[in-house]
Amino acid sequence: MTSIMRRIAALFRIKVGKALDHAEDPREVLDYSYQKQLDLVQKVRRGLADVATSRKRIELQITHLDQSSAKLENQAQQALAAGREDLAREALTRRAAVTSQITDLRGQEVSLQAEEEKLTLAAQRLQARVDAFRTRKETIKASYTAAEAQTRISEAVTGISEEMGDIGLAMQRAQDRTDQLKARAGALDELIATGALEDATLPAGRDDIQAQLDAVSEGHDIEAELARMKAQLPGSGAAPAVEAAGRPAIPPDKEAAS
Repeated sequence: MTSIMRRIAALFRIKVGKALDHAEDPREVLDYSYQKQLDLVQKVRRGLADVATSRKRIELQITHLDQSSAKLENQAQQALAAGREDLAREALTRRAAVTSQITDLRGQEVSLQAEEEKLTLAAQRLQARVDAFRTRKETIKASYTAAEAQTRISEAVTGISEEMGDIGLAMQRAQDRTDQLKARAGALDELIATGALEDATLPAGRDDIQAQLDAVSEGHDIEAELARMKAQLPGSGAAPAVEAAGRPAIPPDKEAAS
């Protein structure tokens, strides 16, 4: 039972494989693969754009914090000039917190800059591969189209295509039928000639012997008629005979002297 199931499964895979071979167009597969690669390039570019946007946002935050740090330093100097050391200390404390934020943001900026450069290089390499694949894809598609056209032409010329095969079979059947009819007609003629088969067109009561006797009789009649017509032609053997009959007879003694 297990062996039968394996054989059935193998047969099913073979049938499915043949069906896929007939249904699958390599050009469509290549176009689909190219589209998937383009989608991947777009994803990488969107990721690169997100990283660049984040880096730009951090740059703006650092710029804003640098301005706050400068303002706090200026306020501390003004407080010291006014004799308000407490205010100067508060301003410097706030400035230290801002400086710490700037340091953290600069670290993130460096990290994002490195990620952006890496994604930029990856996008460039991927785009180059996609462009090369596109060129190769178009070459393969053109070759496949040309080969397909050449195959169809060759099949039409040699007659091995399905359509031409049907036409060839029809012509062969017609030729076989014609030969069969010719052979049947020849066989019937031979049977009629040998008397094995009666000719239905002949009058009733006539057989093959009578037909042959009639043919001989007709031949004799034709020969007699032909001889009669020859005798009536001018200058034939009958004319000298008539002329000799009208001429006087020569005596035997004169004939002997001459």
